[in-house]
Amino acid sequence: MIFGPFFCHYRNSEPCVSALCSILKNYLCKFIYIKFMARDEQLKERWETLVKMLSDRFADGEMLDLDAIIYLVGLQELGQLHRKFKKDEKLDLMHIAICRLLEPYGYYEFDYFDEQGWPHYHVLETLPNLKAGEQSVLMKEAIVQYFVDKEVLV
Repeated sequence: MIFGPFFCHYRNSEPCVSALCSILKNYLCKFIYIKFMARDEQLKERWETLVKMLSDRFADGEMLDLDAIIYLVGLQELGQLHRKFKKDEKLDLMHIAICRLLEPYGYYEFDYFDEQGWPHYHVLETLPNLKAGEQSVLMKEAIVQYFVDKEVLV
């Protein structure tokens, strides 16, 4: 048989189709696994590069955590970089950042700027219930993409 198990007579093709599906499923699983692993590695490398760059610039080399970087995004989005913020305003800055970061994912949409220049968003879709680690990955992915879009990262 020149075509091996893939060459089947049309009346008895079910076993061959089943074998072919099994082979394709294994191949696709490996392909998807490799693709996700490569994406995860790229995200990890980009995240580490970004944290180092922002930490050197804004924290004298002391490593910034995820919340600090979200805060910086909020400052950037508000555009009022040289003023002091009260505690509740700092939380609002982080909220602005989260809305802006998750906007491309379809969770929020920009609505308007108020009279003080603060951006307002409205919810398009409720965020899914994610475990802490999943939330962290989502936010890191969104932050990396934000800085790629701003041409700070490549």
